[in-house]
Amino acid sequence: MSEKPIPIDLVPFAETLGDSREFLRVWAKQGGTLCFVNPRPLGADPALFGIAMVDVIRNAAASYAKAIGVSEEQALERIWMGLDAERSAPAEDDALPPPVVVARKDD
Repeated sequence: MSEKPIPIDLVPFAETLGDSREFLRVWAKQGGTLCFVNPRPLGADPALFGIAMVDVIRNAAASYAKAIGVSEEQALERIWMGLDAERSAPAEDDALPPPVVVARKDD
């Protein structure tokens, strides 16, 4: 793992971002994740964060599908599997079934 965070270049998306506001930053690190949440852009009801996370998950499935050469449905199913495993047994490394083996698709 890199010693410094690798920023995602948002410059190409400036027009798409428009007047949107950031509410979440997440980094992968040894043993888990590090995240910073600002609920203000979403609103006072925590359910709005849940709705936003489902949107994020669906976008992640599309990204994984392109990156590893599987269908979006397969990627989404695997993501839900990870979420369910973490919700039922947080921090247990063996909660997930063995990883899906796929060839990495080079962009």
